[in-house]
Amino acid sequence: MLHCAPVFLLVVRPVAQNAVYLPDEFLAQMRLVMPEHLSFDEFIAACQRPLRRSIRVNTLKISVADFLTLVAPYGWQLTPVPWCEEGFWIERDDEEALPLGSTAEHLSGMFYIQEASSMLPVAALFADGEMPQRVMDVAAAPGSKTTQIAARMNNSGAILANEFSASRVKVLHANISRNGIRNVALTHFDGRVFGQALPEMFDAILLDAPCSGEGVVRKDADALKNWSVASNIEIAATQRELIDSAFHALRPGGTLVYSTCTLNRDENENICHWLREQYPDAVEFLPLDGLFADAARALTAEGFLHVFPQLYDCEGFFVARLRKTAAVKPLPAPTYKVGNFPFTPLKAKEAAQISTAAAAIGLRWDGSLRLWQRDKELWLFPTEIEPLIGKVRFSRIGLRLAETHNKGFRWQHEAVIALAGQGNPRAFSLTLAEAEEWYRGRDIYPQTVPARDDVIVTFQGQPLGLAKKVGTRLKNSYPRELVRDGRLFASNA
Repeated sequence: MLHCAPVFLLVVRPVAQNAVYLPDEFLAQMRLVMPEHLSFDEFIAACQRPLRRSIRVNTLKISVADFLTLVAPYGWQLTPVPWCEEGFWIERDDEEALPLGSTAEHLSGMFYIQEASSMLPVAALFADGEMPQRVMDVAAAPGSKTTQIAARMNNSGAILANEFSASRVKVLHANISRNGIRNVALTHFDGRVFGQALPEMFDAILLDAPCSGEGVVRKDADALKNWSVASNIEIAATQRELIDSAFHALRPGGTLVYSTCTLNRDENENICHWLREQYPDAVEFLPLDGLFADAARALTAEGFLHVFPQLYDCEGFFVARLRKTAAVKPLPAPTYKVGNFPFTPLKAKEAAQISTAAAAIGLRWDGSLRLWQRDKELWLFPTEIEPLIGKVRFSRIGLRLAETHNKGFRWQHEAVIALAGQGNPRAFSLTLAEAEEWYRGRDIYPQTVPARDDVIVTFQGQPLGLAKKVGTRLKNSYPRELVRDGRLFASNA
């Protein structure tokens, strides 16, 4: 069975001490690959322990310092994740009464629920401190790493986020939208196409490859029910094709991070060695010993990170960082037809008029985004994605800004979340009770009615959406598919 950044419920139940399934042949293989300085008994014990929960602060919305101040009254115990400044392990007393995904801070995109180990690949991608302008996330859903990349890029440049599973593309977009991200284009392809379709087009690529999922048993007790050496070898064949394609899509001098949530060498170190054997003059292994203070305990001879679960009390993971030092022979050109691109860029005068109308309600953007139109729809595309137009078919690009009608513009929810920002002069702050009503899809009856007809409603300084004043009420425009029920906010918020 293939695993790649698996989707799990937000509420993770503790696993019974004897419930985790570990096949004998798997354990025998782990004895052989585990470094001498690690205890095999501690490995077994770690696999049986419930996984610690962790979150990553979304710095596109709030600084880490401000977030810690905001949540301090809740009594959350937050322990820093060593390899991610924005990451924290979290312990809460009220998890049963209020799932973490129902807190106000999660609903408004101030943090992302992300396993600590899965923060490692993006940390490795930015390890040298350079800022790539065009990045690809080859297997992106549900979006933990794409959103982490966007935060590191501060919404600049462009990210191509690809997902092979059609059902997970919708989840990917929902997470991108909730986090206020505007520099992402979505595609829905087998990742093996990009080397042909987009040769040497990316400064950096993350391939969090589909894998056997040996590292996720603390979260999924049955992850290894269908495990076999033969299956791992079959998966490794696909991984070789994926990394070869990604390598061709990377520009010379660019960085490729290869990662999995599995533990065997066939799907990890051996994949990287295979790539270097194919292109001995173009592949350089970049050591990750300096990624964080205690990285040496997970370091392999090649400089990769092979994280067994007992090391940092998290999921098992593998991360390798490579550089493409020279161009390689291109793959054959793709034979498929992309089709006509249904969008047209707006002329400067039209774009200026729309920008002025958007600014009047508090929506602003910079030159990294450009206005395009399809029929009555207005979109903002990241300019760095434009060289890719006509080479692949996109599921979605950037932000849907508005729809035109005879009275003006109908501004879209995702644009409000991404463009309104904090401290917006057009904002109308809701009380806690009013914000809860907003998330439940109900109209708001504020004590003091705003002077303007259209207002951006906020809570804790974060935009929640756009409301229209109708008499003494604010008409709710929160998308129906996002409406929540039950208890929503921390009791002492």
